[in-house]
Amino acid sequence: MKRSKRYKAAVTKVDPKKQYTIEDAVARVKEMASAKFVEAVDIAVRLGVDPKKADQAVRGTVALPHGIGKEVKVLVLAKPPKDEEARAAGADHVGFQDYIQKIQQGWADVDVIIATPDTMGEVGKLGKVLGPRGLMPNPKSGTVTADVAKAVKEVKAGKMEFRVDKAGILHVTVGKANFENQKLIENIYAFLGTVLRAKPATAKGQYIKSIAVSSTMGPGVYIDKNAVVAH
Repeated sequence: MKRSKRYKAAVTKVDPKKQYTIEDAVARVKEMASAKFVEAVDIAVRLGVDPKKADQAVRGTVALPHGIGKEVKVLVLAKPPKDEEARAAGADHVGFQDYIQKIQQGWADVDVIIATPDTMGEVGKLGKVLGPRGLMPNPKSGTVTADVAKAVKEVKAGKMEFRVDKAGILHVTVGKANFENQKLIENIYAFLGTVLRAKPATAKGQYIKSIAVSSTMGPGVYIDKNAVVAH
């Protein structure tokens, strides 16, 4: 892969063999974020789990204290009167059969889909469409609920879902490069703390194998996983 001059210049500012504190890693990522747009700050955590085993498929939700700096678009699939509750709470799209049809036709211009339990008979049929996109409502993540107002407000405030991929890695966005350092640090600690608490009882050996943080266009900076575990 051909790298840009900007990327090559950024690489010189970080030692790929070194593990940094979260504070140092954040400072370096922000320093290397030099694109013409405001870059996102992402974190990748490689876990010592076997995602093929259902009891080791790490997933959960976390409410980042400072959000991710992005307006989260929410669709609520609900029937009256829950649809009005969702609108009042600030949902971007609300409906039921009309949105079921739109999704079947390929529409998915949202970040999160929340559904009431009584709609799941129909919503469940969309699994092949929504599953691969990470949009399928799920009771474990709080996106299948009768309290749609609370769910919408939490998602809008920064609550997000995470799920380990087939390679055993968690990827999430923890903010923007123009965030204050402390806000990024607090978001990262909140996420990592949640990941630690989500450790499967059946996971053997080292749970967190590596942690790297990066901006959209920048190189990864490795975080000292031992310091995080001890925090």
